Amino acid sequence: MARFAVNEMTTFRWTFEEDVQSYLQAGIRALGVWRQKLSDIGEEKGAELLAESQAEVSSLSWAGGFTGSDGRSFKEAVADAVDAVEMAGALKASCLIIYTGARAGHTHNHARRLVRTALSELAEAAERQQVTLALEPMHEGCASEWTFLTNLDDTLEVIDSIKCSRLKLVLDTYHFGLDPAVVERLPELASRIALVQLGDARRPPQGEQDRCRLGDGEIPLPEIVRRLTRGGYDGFYELELLGEEIESFDYRELLADSKASFEQLHIG
Repeated sequence: MARFAVNEMTTFRWTFEEDVQSYLQAGIRALGVWRQKLSDIGEEKGAELLAESQAEVSSLSWAGGFTGSDGRSFKEAVADAVDAVEMAGALKASCLIIYTGARAGHTHNHARRLVRTALSELAEAAERQQVTLALEPMHEGCASEWTFLTNLDDTLEVIDSIKCSRLKLVLDTYHFGLDPAVVERLPELASRIALVQLGDARRPPQGEQDRCRLGDGEIPLPEIVRRLTRGGYDGFYELELLGEEIESFDYRELLADSKASFEQLHIG
């Protein structure tokens, strides 16, 4: 049965402790852990809090930047990603989200080679820790600082080149839910998806991400959930809402509203 989770980016202003406590109070028993918040509380203390609360971890965000676009060397990015895999294992996270990094002046082929090399190294750590690596593409309208993978086919091609059963795809409805061709393919893609992130929007992404509450936008979320269910997807649906509109909401109201919206989506 599909499960609802909330990514900590959704409640950006809250601390890690506030996230765990407030999600549980809202009846939400799983969260997507953001490494920055976990670092703020301390990894050991954060892990203890999760264990004591019996909260599940739908994802750990994030590792990557293998192209050097964030100023780190390839070696530094891979070492950090290995650390993230080990942390994901310790937290029993459903997956570790991976962003390639921007092209950063590389040719497309060279950027792909860097990412394939990094993922091949991470695959060994993922097998040891029994962690799923979840490679996330983004809509080209807002991907420039994060990844050069801007469509599902290119992402699946990279995944297939690694030959690792623990390497799958993140599907974020904000990025691809307005593409009818993607929605049509969801039943056949369901088995390749490690995590579904839920976001809604009134228009295609362009520049800074500007999401809205579930149901307030134009993304056909009921159809997306139906098609994924038809394809056998039974993993987490992780709420990820961010942007100017979301910043103005009371987080407790946002959690309650989102949980109710998800329940209606799944019933439908």
